[in-house]
Order: sequence, then C-alpha cells, then structure tokens
Amino acid sequence: GDAVGGYTRALEDVNLVDRTNVDSYRFGIEWARIEPQRDQIDYEALRHYSQQIDALRARGIRPMITVSHYTLPTWVDDPRDPDCVNGPSDTNLCGFDHPQGGAMAVQEIAEFASLLACTYGDRVDDWVTLNEPMVYMLFAHGFGVGPAGKSSLNPEKFDSHFVPALRNLINAHVEIYKAIKAERPSASVGLAVSVKKYVPVRDGAVSSDPADQAAAERFRWFFERTFVDSLTTGSFSPHLDGVRTEDHPEWRNSMDWLGLQLYDRTGVTAQVDAPGVQPVPMTDVATCAGPPCMQPIDQSYWNPHMQYEQDPDGIYEVAKRYGSEYPQLPLVVSESGIATNSADRRSAFIIRNLRQIAKLRAEGVDLRGYYYWSLLDNFEWLNGYGPHFGLYRVDRSTMTRTATDTVCVYGHVAAWRRLSSYVLQQYGAPGPLPPEPTVP
Repeated sequence: GDAVGGYTRALEDVNLVDRTNVDSYRFGIEWARIEPQRDQIDYEALRHYSQQIDALRARGIRPMITVSHYTLPTWVDDPRDPDCVNGPSDTNLCGFDHPQGGAMAVQEIAEFASLLACTYGDRVDDWVTLNEPMVYMLFAHGFGVGPAGKSSLNPEKFDSHFVPALRNLINAHVEIYKAIKAERPSASVGLAVSVKKYVPVRDGAVSSDPADQAAAERFRWFFERTFVDSLTTGSFSPHLDGVRTEDHPEWRNSMDWLGLQLYDRTGVTAQVDAPGVQPVPMTDVATCAGPPCMQPIDQSYWNPHMQYEQDPDGIYEVAKRYGSEYPQLPLVVSESGIATNSADRRSAFIIRNLRQIAKLRAEGVDLRGYYYWSLLDNFEWLNGYGPHFGLYRVDRSTMTRTATDTVCVYGHVAAWRRLSSYVLQQYGAPGPLPPEPTVP
C-alpha cells in the first residue's frame, strides 16, 4: 500500500529533514521501482530519486544511499514461489539460496548498484551496500517471516540453503562495493550491521555462569561477526562457528567504513527449553526469539512497542569493542532509534546516545557520525504501524506530518554540533528513561 507516503512525498519531506539541521540524510533506493522487470529500467523512477538528491544537496545535506534494505524485486526472489518449482527464469531468479539463481542474483544487484553509481555518483559520495544482512538472513531465509518466506534453519536445509544464501549475500556486498568503486573510485562505501549489547542471564538475572557467557559470545559471533569477519579476514566459516575453512581473498578490502545499528540489549542464556526449535549448529539460542532463550533483565529498560530492552548508554560498550576489534575501519552509527509516544523519552534516548558517542570520540574511537531512525513513523515490518519511531508523526488517513518536540531538541544539537548544558541537564541524566505514556 501507500505505507506513510515516503516515496510520493519525498520532495516535501526534504523540508522536514532540513528543519532538523542535519548535514547528511540516509535513505534507500527501491530496486523494484527502478527495475520492475528484469532489464527493464523505469527512467521516471530514476528521475524521481534524482530530484530528491538535488533537493537535499540544495539545502546543504549530503545524501547517503542504501542500495539494498531487505527488499528485492519479485523477479529476483518471488515469495509466491519459495520452492522455485520451475527453476530460475527472467520472472524469478529464485533468490540467493538457489544453486544457479544465487549467482545470477548477485550479478543483477551489482548491475543495479552500477546503474545507481553511474546516475547519481556525481552528487552522492556516501553509500551503504546492504542494510543489516544477518537480520535479512533470519527474516527471509531463517524463520521465513518476511519476503521471500524461506525457512532454512533446520537440519534439512541449513547446509543446502541457509549457508549458500549467506555466502551469496557476502558476495553481493563485495560486488556492490566493486561496482560503485568502478564508477566512482572516490566514493565512500560502507556496510550497515545490526549490533546488540549482549548480557549473559539466568532466570531473569545477570549471570556469571561460564556457560551463559559462552552462549552470549556464540550468539554474537553468529549474528554479527560472521559477516564482518568474513570481509575483514577474507575467509568463511561454513558451520558459522568461527572455524574458517574457506579462503576468499576477493572479499578483503571491500569496506571503507562500518555502520553500527543498535536498538536492543539482549539477555542470552545457555539454559534452553524450547521444544520444536531447530537451532543452527553453533549455538542453541540463535533461533529462539523469546523466553527462556532471551530474557529481560531490567524492566526499566523495557520497550513495550517492540518487546525488547533498550539501554540508552549501551552504544559506548558496543562501539568501544568494535573500535578495538576492527581498528582499521572508521565507525558510523548508521541507525539508532526508539519507538515511543513520548517526545521526552525519545529526546533522552538520543541525547544519552550522543553523550556516549562524545565520550568514545574523546577516547580515540574513530566514530564519525550518528543517524537517528527515523525521520517519519514507518511500517515496522512484523510490528506494522503501531511503533512510532519518527521525529515526525504521520497521520496515515491524511499523510499529514506533525513534528514531535524532539525535532527541536535534535535540531538544536545538530545546529550547534555540541551538547549544551541545557540538553544535558534536561535529557542526559543516567538511570531509567522517562516513562512511556500509559494507554487508558
């Protein structure tokens, strides 16, 4: 449907971006709009995004383009035919997990990236190849809850479908990177990964049990380091257990920076009792999305709209660790946000994030930017339209945008490039965030 009208109202929404005083705006270009059928380009859609880029630049705002943010054209991987009964064709390449179609999908997304870089590269310096690839893997190929609806985290399909899809997705990142660089060697091309603050827990409390601590590390390796380590080391662990038995030197040097996207802190336990869950080989918690595998630790951090905990100061520990593990990679917080109906709660979350970022930078961590998610309320995948992340609220019956009070707070910090004593006093105090309003 129309979602929140982000495409049709893109030029009007540039004015909303401008009001926040940011100097960069990240957005995605929808492949299915540009190439609705294989090798058939919609030049009007290309022009639409060109106008958006020009409007941003006219206001002194640097566009950052995301090439792939979860979605694919149906001709790449059709969710109506997840088993690909007739094999790869121009109307369904069968997706990244198919023995033949996977390589074709990689080639096609590289051609798409090349088209974007050729068309917009004279005005766009900053690019993201893939958004949160391991989230996409679990969403689309693990649990099958999103397009293309494939469930492959079971013993029958893990080695034959999930792992090949992941390998091809890594190839896709590399080929997108090379395609952009071929058109624009000076472009700055990064990868955006979902990261978490992991806490070992047992029975709802922080645990010192070595088994729980090991489980948290295993989960982090699976969810975060599998992808990033493959690109930095040029090798692959086919069992996703950290043992790299495949050499891929062609993967190295395919990131100019790394984007961190932190929303939740996750309690992980080795004490699992989840009948029917088929875990991946390297950990017994990777496919368990709720109790008892992942447990809440502190209700004061609980986000009722998203059903997870949010630690507003958690970016410090996570980014510090990434800065130590990957010192060669500049870091960017390419997404961070909170779903709430309280502007004070949202403002406090942002200011405390920025306070931790200032601390990290003072300690020498090469962290270069912060992007709040999101400008507008959005369609939040499985959670629908209920969660409100936006700096601007959206009335979906009229598509009217209304600024929250956070726009003023965020805009003040962005304009002056510093955390004033006022915003720190008002929103930067440690402890629980301002409470979520209760619904009568």
